[in-house]
Parts: sequence; structure tokens; C-alpha cells
Amino acid sequence: MYFPYSNIFTIKNEETFNHLALQIFRFQYQRNTVYQTFVDNLFHKDTDRIKRIQHYKQIPFLPIELFKTQHVVCFDVAKDTNYFQSSGTTGQQYSRHFIFDEKIYQTSVLNGFRLFFGEPKDYLFIFLIPDVKERPHSSLIYMANYLKHFSKYEESGFYLNHFDKALDLIKKHLPLNTKLFILGLSYALFDLSETGIDFKENDAVILMETGGMKGRREELPKYIFHELLKQRMKLRQIYSEYGMTELFSQAYSTGNEKFLTPSWMKVLVRESDDPLALFTHHKKQGLISIIDLANVYTCSFISTSDVGKINADGSFEILGRSDFSDIRGCNLMYQ
Repeated sequence: MYFPYSNIFTIKNEETFNHLALQIFRFQYQRNTVYQTFVDNLFHKDTDRIKRIQHYKQIPFLPIELFKTQHVVCFDVAKDTNYFQSSGTTGQQYSRHFIFDEKIYQTSVLNGFRLFFGEPKDYLFIFLIPDVKERPHSSLIYMANYLKHFSKYEESGFYLNHFDKALDLIKKHLPLNTKLFILGLSYALFDLSETGIDFKENDAVILMETGGMKGRREELPKYIFHELLKQRMKLRQIYSEYGMTELFSQAYSTGNEKFLTPSWMKVLVRESDDPLALFTHHKKQGLISIIDLANVYTCSFISTSDVGKINADGSFEILGRSDFSDIRGCNLMYQ
């Protein structure tokens, strides 16, 4: 079992994307029993209908909730198989995304970062998030830890539990015009904004918020929270990352909450009561479906519980979360 995944990260146009998406769909339909069962039930085991799929918009999207209850894989999961796991509170079910080849995730992370921000070696990374020891199965923390090894700055690292050191580091490097990449939980960035730090609208500073007040601060609408951070710390913009345990790729917002994807990832919007009905008009709001071709050995076609819309320029916005009943209805198709 092998898929030539290097081709995924060299996509240049819609035709190539569609060709690879169809190849991966057929690969996953044959080898992923969870996805195969879902598709068969959705299409009432109409094999001719499956064969007639000629475009990625016709491919069925697997409900994301199934990552909590099933092994969504194209390979045999052994006891020592590594995985990413979602965060949550005690008593919740966790999503698990099993990893066949870590190099695929690493390639996706590195190529995606380079596309949006340039070479990671040029940045001093200050992560105000837990480290690998605290959250060994977090895809976000894996990504951060991987990127920091490319940095030319030895100080790059995790500082959530060493907040004063992070502040000293920022103050030391600001006058030097060092390119800073500060990725933090919401409450940590709120704390940073209360220190009086002034970035003076320095374009060499990228401050990226990754959610998570963790009950330490009042939850604010994202746009209000970002405006507060910009005003307090004198920043032109606050960046965001759209990623999740069930994806091997990330989309990024460069300050306006409009996310863009790398060429091997697409976001589509569907109706809440029909997993195959995609909206073609960019003003329509609906549930977000994601194609992530980097998920080559799990499932590349995921329907989420996020509500959003696609803009005319190809970017997408996240507007909130759907009622759980929509996703539950999709899960009934897997029997």
C-alpha cells in the first residue's frame, strides 16, 4: 500500500487538484472501511453512481464526528501507531487521527508555512501554548515544535509556563527588528496585552491567536478580542490558524478573519440537511466541508460542524458552530 504523496504538494491548478482528489477518493474508498461503509450507505450501494464521480465536488464528505468513535484509516492500526488527539474536558470523547507517515504532516506544515510566511529559519518563535511533554498528541504543538527546529534563534521555544522569560525575550529583540512569530492561547495573549508591551505596528511581528481562554478570562467574540489586542499592543493585525486534529493541513488568516488554504486543500460549503448539496454562490452560508489531500492515508474528505461561507476571492470565513443534531443526522448514515 503506497500513494505517491509528494505529488500532493506540487499542485499548480484546478485540473491537477481534481485528478489527485479523484485518485485519493478511490484509494480511500477501497482501503478505508469506515469511509467505504459511509459511502455505500449514502449511495445505497449503487456502485455505478460511485464510478460516475468525475469531480471532487461530487465526492461524499465523511462526518468529522466519526473520528471520535472509529479508526478512520487506510492501514492497520498497531498498538504503537502514533496519533493526534483532540483536546477537551473530562468525560468528552476525543477525536483520534492516526499517523501512517509523519513525513506527510511535516511536509504539509513546512510547505504551508513557507507559502504564507516565508522561511521558518528567519523567525524567533515564541510559543505561549503547552509544550510536547504536556500535550504529546496535539497536532498544533507538534507543528510548533517541528517549526522551531528550523529557526536560527536558539531561544525559539515554548514559554507558556515561563511568561516573564517570554516578555524579556520580546523586549530584547524588538529593538533589533527581529522577525518574531508569537503563537499563543487567547488567555496568554490577553495577559501579554496587559504588560504594556508596544509593538509600534512593527510588520516584523506576527502574533497568532489559537483560541483557548480555558475559563481564565471572559470569552469575547473573536473580532472584538482581536481589536482589543491590536489596540493594546499597537499591532496592525492579529493572525489566525484554522486547523484541527482531523486535518494534516492548515489554513491561515492574515489579519482579517478571511482564511486562505494551500493548493492541496479546499473548503466548500454545504446545506445542513444534505451532505451532497454544495452551495455554488459565494454569499451562501452553510456547513463547512474540507478536502485535505494530505490526509492521504486516513480520509481527505471531511464534513465539519463549523458554519461558514466562501468569499468571491476564494477565501472563507468561519461564522460559528452548527447545532449538533445536523452532525448526528449524518452519523446515522454510518451503520
